[in-house]
Amino acid sequence: MNELFRMFIDNLGHNPVLLLFLLLGLGYLIGNVRIGGFSLGSVAGVLFAGLFFGHFGLRMNPGAQAVGFALFIFSVGYQAGPRFFSAVKEDGLRYFALSLVVAITAVTLAVLFAQLLQLAPGTPAGLLAGGLTSSPTLAAAQNAVREGTVPLAEGWTADALVGNIASAYAITYIFGLTGLITIIRYMPKLLGLDMPAEARAQEQLHTQAVPSPVITTRCYRVTNEAFTAYSLAELRQRYCERAPVLRVLREGELLAISPDDRLQLGDILELVGTRKFFTSGIQEIGPEINPDWDIEKNRDTAQVVVTNKEVFGRTLGELRIPQTFDLLVLEIRQMGVNLPHSDNLVLSKGDILKVMGPADKIDLFGEYAGEVEREISETDMVTFSFGIAAGVLLGMLSISVGGIDLGLGTAGGLLASGLIIGYLRSIRPTFGRLPEPARWMLMEFGLLLFLAGVGLRAGGSILETLAASGPMLVVAGILVTVLPIAAAYLFGSRVLKMNPAILMGALTGAMTSGAALSVVTKEAGSAVPAIGYAGTYAFGNVLLMIAGPLVLVFT
Repeated sequence: MNELFRMFIDNLGHNPVLLLFLLLGLGYLIGNVRIGGFSLGSVAGVLFAGLFFGHFGLRMNPGAQAVGFALFIFSVGYQAGPRFFSAVKEDGLRYFALSLVVAITAVTLAVLFAQLLQLAPGTPAGLLAGGLTSSPTLAAAQNAVREGTVPLAEGWTADALVGNIASAYAITYIFGLTGLITIIRYMPKLLGLDMPAEARAQEQLHTQAVPSPVITTRCYRVTNEAFTAYSLAELRQRYCERAPVLRVLREGELLAISPDDRLQLGDILELVGTRKFFTSGIQEIGPEINPDWDIEKNRDTAQVVVTNKEVFGRTLGELRIPQTFDLLVLEIRQMGVNLPHSDNLVLSKGDILKVMGPADKIDLFGEYAGEVEREISETDMVTFSFGIAAGVLLGMLSISVGGIDLGLGTAGGLLASGLIIGYLRSIRPTFGRLPEPARWMLMEFGLLLFLAGVGLRAGGSILETLAASGPMLVVAGILVTVLPIAAAYLFGSRVLKMNPAILMGALTGAMTSGAALSVVTKEAGSAVPAIGYAGTYAFGNVLLMIAGPLVLVFT
């Protein structure tokens, strides 16, 4: 059996494609295993798989890892671009301040532990990245070492430092992940917070915040003469605030609907709305019927990206989308997170509204708000490819200050390029098209490709790092996870006076942890925490990426 296993390992060493996708597949399997309702996720799964095979001396081609790094960092910037620049000009100051508290506290702790524990060069950066479960931090730190943008300690090679970073990250990551989720879950109870009540209070402030509705279409024959006294505009005002009128059939002929039209006895009215709406009085119009036409034919669903400066900064209620465009809003996404339905929800540049209704009305709303995304398979590969190339070139630029070359490095260049192209895309919808599903696919694949290399590299030295640093490295990782959260919570609650439900969501965004956000929303029984997550996520990604090389400079 040992001989067979050795032959298997040798074959993997000569077949990098097989090794890579075996790691990814095993990583997903490991990450999906649920223990007590908790799962590690794909990132931790791939890292564990890499550690196992790395122990047997397997390594990934540096070129493949570099490609994964580029895909991940650029996609992070592209996603954050619209929100990052607009948030700075709008309400982003408090979210930026909160993210800054997390980053500064974590960097300070990493530098302090480097001195107290006499950690080997590179280890503090891995400690920081693992404690925060921040892949951008890890990627930026390792890249800074490879490119020589940070000075090497005397007697140490770049490969050795990269290995120390990877090993420390692997050692501290698991508690960083499990500890963060545990803290987020139990912290409100320890503080005496009633998360559902706090979320409801915020919902009342934002009026009628509800989860994504269950939609249905129904048809009614007008038999109540009282309804013929109303124009369609008046009918909407009385009954159909959130239910678009799709079609009106009169004597076998579909009418071109105008707000001033009045119903007549015998008309057939087709409405789309929530199940709750159809029990709110509209049934008094007459009996529900089964129409002779396909009720799905005139109903379309599409995503509209908010890019019009006349729209962002306004509330959902101000737009009166059902009343003005005969459309129903099914979902609002910001920074990849579903936000609660609320009339007072302020829309931001780059927000995605999933709407349903007549195709022509969707196009009309798209022209008004930004851009309609129906064909999500279309990707502007020219801009995407040149954007990554421009990021690499930008990272190569440097200026000499006092004999020291200063520059962004590849990580900073890719992030800056992604931010700029994402922002320009929000201004010019025809530029740099990268649909959300494609973006998430590229970002996750790039991240896991990069982490597969990290795991393989760390697998060969993790035991040596653990032996050299001892259990105190694990303790330091725990504190790097816990203390930034505590400091940011105190700052957010005492100084910024934030609603606890939004604040807890903002903390997960500052840590760039989607897994922790899901825990918060579950505990709150509401999507309100997602508002805070969306506010800090863009800042968190940028600041934590800067933090990695910064720790290397100070240690």
